Amino acid sequence: MSRSLPGRNEVPETTSVLVIGAGPVGLTLGLELDRNGVDALVVERNATSTQHPKMDITNGRSMELYRRLGVADELRKVAIPTDHRMKVTWATNAVGWELASFDYPSVDETHGEIRQRNDGTLPLEPWMRVSQVILEPALRDVLEARSQHVRVEFGWALDTFTEDADGVTAELVARETGQRRTIRAQYLVGCDGAGSSTRRQLGIEIDEIDLRGLVLKELGVTRTVGTLARTFLANGQRPVDGRFYLVHFTTPDKDILTRFGTVWHLQSPEGWSMISQNDGDTWTMHAPLGIGEDADKIDPREFVCKRVGREFEMDVLVANAWTPRLTVADSFGRGRVWLAGDAVHQVPPTGGYGMNTGVGDAIGLGWVLAAQIQGWGTPRLLEAYEQERRSVALRNRAAAGRHSVIRGEVMALFRSAMHSERWFGDRTRREIGREISDLGNLENEALGIELGYRYDTSPVICREPGAQAPQQRMDEYTPSTWPGARPPSVHLADGRAIFDLFGRGFTLLRFADHDVDAFVDAAALRGVPLDVVDIRDEHARSLYERDLVLVRPDQHVAWRGDAAPAQPMRVIDRIRGIHTRIH
Repeated sequence: MSRSLPGRNEVPETTSVLVIGAGPVGLTLGLELDRNGVDALVVERNATSTQHPKMDITNGRSMELYRRLGVADELRKVAIPTDHRMKVTWATNAVGWELASFDYPSVDETHGEIRQRNDGTLPLEPWMRVSQVILEPALRDVLEARSQHVRVEFGWALDTFTEDADGVTAELVARETGQRRTIRAQYLVGCDGAGSSTRRQLGIEIDEIDLRGLVLKELGVTRTVGTLARTFLANGQRPVDGRFYLVHFTTPDKDILTRFGTVWHLQSPEGWSMISQNDGDTWTMHAPLGIGEDADKIDPREFVCKRVGREFEMDVLVANAWTPRLTVADSFGRGRVWLAGDAVHQVPPTGGYGMNTGVGDAIGLGWVLAAQIQGWGTPRLLEAYEQERRSVALRNRAAAGRHSVIRGEVMALFRSAMHSERWFGDRTRREIGREISDLGNLENEALGIELGYRYDTSPVICREPGAQAPQQRMDEYTPSTWPGARPPSVHLADGRAIFDLFGRGFTLLRFADHDVDAFVDAAALRGVPLDVVDIRDEHARSLYERDLVLVRPDQHVAWRGDAAPAQPMRVIDRIRGIHTRIH
């Protein structure tokens, strides 16, 4: 990237891609562009990384993608130690009684299970617990330390942009000084959050599902009114209005929140959740607000202590009201300007699908932009990005809404008797606990959502007309190489992970002796990067279902067959964005 310090009449700075927003999605996109040798500038309007905790779980699929980028081990260094187990507990309050718990193995234990099962049903990488407050600077540090093509600059906000046939001219402004600069880029990507300035300037609307309306519809008016009445009579809580109040704090009194052992989430049928950010002294509470409740007049310490059931010392780091939303943008961009992350989808934290969906966006958009800049991809790849990732956003929104309804179901179980030491208190707690156990904790177990999404209707995937696609479920992942799917993760007999054999471009996995020279020649003629990887492993072959499987740069299946395609150029043209019919 070239740079001057332009006044209004000077030549603009130039770069291939200008990324607006240096949150996890923008930084991940920067890593992907750098991996592909694309120069880029990532700018962030704030002076520093976020101080809000936001997400606290990076799921297995995102960790696979970070492993693909070569940064997974580096990120785990700042996360919760890998020998810590994960526990979600429902309780009357922090000093009362446990109602139900869901226990999960540690990262180390999960690694062992992945190797032992080796049946393709699990991700290559386990989840990672880390607050966004810590993850963002870690991603920034990794990018700045390793990057040869990408720069990150804080304190610069997007003001306006204009687009033409060859690129985008953007005006940036320094928030502290008012200094202005002009950037000329081939592409602009808005990773600038829910209030995206980029999306607004494109005039793209948002489709929103009313979360309160969804919960009311699922629970029914009678149960909802009964729940509101019980909570009001028990503790004076006004009917909730859809807002939550967040308190992010540290405490030297570590024992106050460990009555039920070391928990990740401690939550109550009264509606609040307490999230451990480091299995130590840092916590975040989310609790619903009532109609007319003035968030500016809330004492955060009193707010937390009232709900957990005891006074204790704390240092409040952040406190504010916020409103969970279920939204997906009508479009993910056009022409030379595209969007990713919260700029195009927002969901409640139930399930952790916000940032994790954004990580998939960043990888999906990054390789497509590289294809444009390197000259072998067509604009149809960008259209496919929208179709592929928007379908995932819609599916994940439905899942997050489903999990929010379950939270509403648990709130409907609230009875003030659960706080009583009398005989009926114990009976009430047992009844509530059984109901919670029956409802389950799918929001932390939905491998079908995390791993099972597919791009099988994408225009750049070679479909299999007439064949029956595998079933997709939220609660279960079925390993498959159906075109558009993430292929199964498996370790070969020699110990290597098959995902680690995928190249930076397309990878043709060859499980049997087939002549693929014509296919390789077709890719070379079009400039499409392609590696052929020979594997002779019966177990892997059975999971991959065909002798030949073509994997895209984003680790999704583009084509498969038991023989080389009769018209290899048609396949190559389709996967790079040319509309062709595959026979």
